Amino acid sequence: MAKAGKKITAARENIDRKKYYSLEEAVKLVKGGAKSKFDETFEIAMNLGVDPRHADQMVRGVCQLPNGSGRNVKVAVFARDAKAEEAKAAGADIVGAEDLAEMIQKGNVDFDRCIATPDMMPVVGKLGKILGPRGLMPNPRVGTVTADVGEAIKSAKGGAVEFRVEKSGIIHAGVGKVSFTEEALIGNIKAFSDAVMKAKPAGAKGTYLKKVALCSTMGPGVKIEPSSLTA
Repeated sequence: MAKAGKKITAARENIDRKKYYSLEEAVKLVKGGAKSKFDETFEIAMNLGVDPRHADQMVRGVCQLPNGSGRNVKVAVFARDAKAEEAKAAGADIVGAEDLAEMIQKGNVDFDRCIATPDMMPVVGKLGKILGPRGLMPNPRVGTVTADVGEAIKSAKGGAVEFRVEKSGIIHAGVGKVSFTEEALIGNIKAFSDAVMKAKPAGAKGTYLKKVALCSTMGPGVKIEPSSLTA
């Protein structure tokens, strides 16, 4: 069994692993335990009472973080003609049509978000086996299949975070950077939690939000009392 490093061992000393903290306490502990030389991502994990194997229990959506994600998001856009020019003007990093599809089929998936105009979906649809497992497949439900590519690009680069429940019933996402103020992180976390709660599927039974934990990229996890997310 691998031995924990000195930094994470020191960070764990201030955390009671059996205790459920308030959101404010947890944010303070995670920030205090982040000792890496780089600006670690502030992450949230939510264990939901759903079974994603059933279509009526799938949880998926997008959240616009009020204080941004702190990430430099690279956006690829499938568009032609005027819409392609609109995408370039809006700051898209990669714009194309069949040529972009060919690039992806060759294994070059060097982007964080993929947007497509509706007329491009016959081309994009053939890439499902590549983009789907990476969580990059454009979807109208999360605003990545749209004629308004300029607004979609602005949203993606401004802090929009997509979420999708995993097979185990867990949603995991980055909600900021350790360098953010506690107030900014709390605002982002509450906004993300609210988006997940609003995405509660009709088929969900019993307790929907079961467990929540926060951590930094290299730091230990801190459990949160779920009710503090809406306090």
